[in-house]
Amino acid sequence: MKIVMKFGGTSVGNGEKILHVAKLLKSYYDKGDQVVMVTSALAGVTDSLLNAADQACREGKVSSVSSFIAELSQKHYDAVRDSIADPKIQDEVISYLQQRIDELEKILVGICYLGELSPRSKDNISSFGERLAAPIVSGAIRSLGIKSKHYTGGEIGMITTDVFGNARPLPGTYERIGAVLIPGLGDSIQVVTGFIGESEDGSITTLGRSGSDYSASIIGVGFGADEIWLWKEVDGIMTANPKVIPSAKTINLISYNEAIELASLGAEVLHPRAIEPAMGRNTPVRVKSTFKPDFEGTLVAAESKRSKNIVKSISTIRRIALINASSVEMVGTAGQIGRLFTALTADRISVRLVSQGSESSISFVVNETDAEKAVRAIRNEFGDHLQVDYRTDVNVVAIVGDGMAGTPGIARRFFATLGERNINIIMISQGSSQYSISCVIETKNVSEAVEALHREYELENVND
Repeated sequence: MKIVMKFGGTSVGNGEKILHVAKLLKSYYDKGDQVVMVTSALAGVTDSLLNAADQACREGKVSSVSSFIAELSQKHYDAVRDSIADPKIQDEVISYLQQRIDELEKILVGICYLGELSPRSKDNISSFGERLAAPIVSGAIRSLGIKSKHYTGGEIGMITTDVFGNARPLPGTYERIGAVLIPGLGDSIQVVTGFIGESEDGSITTLGRSGSDYSASIIGVGFGADEIWLWKEVDGIMTANPKVIPSAKTINLISYNEAIELASLGAEVLHPRAIEPAMGRNTPVRVKSTFKPDFEGTLVAAESKRSKNIVKSISTIRRIALINASSVEMVGTAGQIGRLFTALTADRISVRLVSQGSESSISFVVNETDAEKAVRAIRNEFGDHLQVDYRTDVNVVAIVGDGMAGTPGIARRFFATLGERNINIIMISQGSSQYSISCVIETKNVSEAVEALHREYELENVND
């Protein structure tokens, strides 16, 4: 079977974990599977790179850059020594890393002197996490006796738009990726950096949040993978957050649409963009646990198994703000809601949920970090003609399942279950797909709400 396997930062967090991943990859290779591996940066490295860049821009201290580079180097050199047994391969990888780290140091020192950090520079700097991880993983594989070569996204043909921080692949990307990777299938394990691509002028770009999952999906489609495997630290997609519901079950099979809906509504195990390329080519995506490699995990495919209880999972969105905007002047005046959302878009504020009960008012949910910026944007646009307030002591709770579409009584049970526990519903939203029902409630009631809904919809039987 042809498989692309993506491993996140926690899975490749240090040398010991990288060696575990290399052995895992070898086990599939030995079975005859044709494997391409997509790697994230080592745990915490991307954030530390961006923090170092911000500090260099803000303080301009070359000494701080030197200290950071020393720590970063040590972290990666330790990973090399703990994951690669062959001294010759160790030396080769360390030599390669030294070149990349020297390159990074020059960029950070330049930022110190310029006092400027552009989106282009941020993408370049943040890309070093994956660019340093890939040669270590590839070296660990070679040390186990298997041929391996590492690539950046640009080197395999991941050519993107130049929207730094949120780039998208350009037409022809799948064909370019296939041309590079297909010849190496079978006799080697190729390692590709996740998260990063390259613009048409050769500048490094990044694909945004969960960019490594997105990369894996694009790469899998590009070389014609039978399945795309996303290795996580959880068993798969669950019926609820296991931290809230310890008895939550792994869902064996879920549809693309259900997975996208869940991801949009706070399920952190996946990002909607990771599903899009696979869905377009009908390539199954499998979510598996690095701690339980023999466990099947969750398969995301075109059609899911219709469980008898219709609802598949309960999701929550934390760290949000509920914004309420109202004015009688909005009644009968065309374009007011459009103006509001245009103002938010201009400030790059993403709206998570919307509810409008009348022409005079609208409520919507944004990330908590965007709350004050959103209020400012609206006030700048409307002045005193619109009353705006927000609160952050709230969460979104949602139920998801493609069997909900056209099935009567699902919403009644949802609201009745919360009402019986005196949980006040502040805002209601239903997806146009009819795959989900969401509400905003106070944070203090979230655990009780999730527990009650999990029982009401009998999600312990989700795979029956």
